[in-house]
Amino acid sequence: MTKTFSWLPLALCSLALPASISMAPVQAQVPGFCHSPAGEAKAKLSLLRAAIAGDTEAQRAYDRQVAEDARELQQCRARNWPQNQAIWLRLHECDLEPGVLDTLLDRIVSRGYNQVYVEVFYNGRVLLPSSNNPTAWPSEIRNPKYANRDLLAEAIQKGRARGLKVYAWMFSLNYGHPYTQRPDRQSAMARNGYGQTSLTLNDHTDASISLDGDIDNAFVDPYSPQARQDYAQMLQAILQRRPDGVLFDYIRYPRQKGAASVSSKLNDLWIFGNAAQQALINRATNQKGRTVIQRYLQQGRISAGELKSIDAQYPQEKAALWQGRNLPSSQLPPIDIRTTRLNWDLWLLSVAHAYQGIVDYLSIFATTSMRQGIPAGAAFFPDANRRIGKGYDSRMQPWHRFPKNIEWHAMSYGTCGDTSCIVQQVEQVLQRTSAAQVKPVIAGQWGRAFRSRPSLEVQMAAIRRVAPQIRTVSHFDFSWQDPQFANARRSCRVTLLPGEDNVQSSIVPE
Repeated sequence: MTKTFSWLPLALCSLALPASISMAPVQAQVPGFCHSPAGEAKAKLSLLRAAIAGDTEAQRAYDRQVAEDARELQQCRARNWPQNQAIWLRLHECDLEPGVLDTLLDRIVSRGYNQVYVEVFYNGRVLLPSSNNPTAWPSEIRNPKYANRDLLAEAIQKGRARGLKVYAWMFSLNYGHPYTQRPDRQSAMARNGYGQTSLTLNDHTDASISLDGDIDNAFVDPYSPQARQDYAQMLQAILQRRPDGVLFDYIRYPRQKGAASVSSKLNDLWIFGNAAQQALINRATNQKGRTVIQRYLQQGRISAGELKSIDAQYPQEKAALWQGRNLPSSQLPPIDIRTTRLNWDLWLLSVAHAYQGIVDYLSIFATTSMRQGIPAGAAFFPDANRRIGKGYDSRMQPWHRFPKNIEWHAMSYGTCGDTSCIVQQVEQVLQRTSAAQVKPVIAGQWGRAFRSRPSLEVQMAAIRRVAPQIRTVSHFDFSWQDPQFANARRSCRVTLLPGEDNVQSSIVPE
């Protein structure tokens, strides 16, 4: 069963698609992106089912076809843009049923993907065997019959056999509700100046980018030694499986709505956890600076009277100093001018401190991965680092300060009726770093517009026109392309076992 991947000049992809391709999203055959003919998927699935039934010849034929498809996919991607086409994927416990993971990965290959980003930590659960989970989080694999199965390791092994690079995609500062229920982890939570944690906020993901119920947002203090230690232990367990890369998601603070979507005063910032406060105070470089920062954290402002009192307390120190603030060379201005300037400088220091917590956290764990020879990257929103008036986007995601030696996965999810806002987000990121580092993430379906977004191929053609030097584009996510199959996998309604006719029509390739 030799395969021929479909290919047409990319320019054709911007034309209207013929009615013959207007079918179920996962079955849409789009020229120019290494999609394989639909009929071949049925034959491959038949071989897989026969192999599961014990047909050794069918098993050999299936293995040969998997290897052949991997070779042809590699050749097709080498001569087509983008060189790497990736898909974001959440695995489920039921994917451990015989043949389910195989047919899932076969479907991914048939869509022309040569990279897959497997979600390994989300909603407070980790994709490790329940019998071998040394982390602070429960395992996603909860059925006792799978206690010794390593779904992540199996996905990596089976993915590579199909020519796929398999990345580990991890939530980061969002540790999940189960973590917050531990009494010994309460101090690790991020807190704002109102004493709130993210669990008391309505921090839902953008409704147009549903993550299938990812509303269990429990953000930790990036400065917390306990939070860092717990995450380091989990990351090491993931790295032991030797994924082809690690992607860090939720490298930010909580998203808020309405007026709270802009952080414009001290209490809005997530720097009131014990560790974050202490780290901010420790940025002082003299005693006057230390006292001023402490007072500012307590009150949100330093009055002229307080500044006079602090001057008298430390007469030997000319000005309050901290990292980045230099001693004035001239005579000090009048107290009212000094007070205004001091409060503004303290605000800027607090914002920089909030940003730096994110950057330091990412740098620590990206370095951990890269030191083991495994590439690291971060997923981020291009508009999450905006300055808005005198305030800042509440997510405070300083991607412009992320390390330049990691992959920048810019989640370009703009919705404006066409591709202009998506392209604008990509161009915004390209202004900050080399195209080799930028790997845009787009959302949608093949062959048709979906959720106010043009089809994937139209979005990709638009990105290629402005940035042909980009080598990798990824798609969020598999469940959008194949929702029926994703739901069947999630609820264990997929079986390829002999004698059981439970393969739903929704998962049989058309």
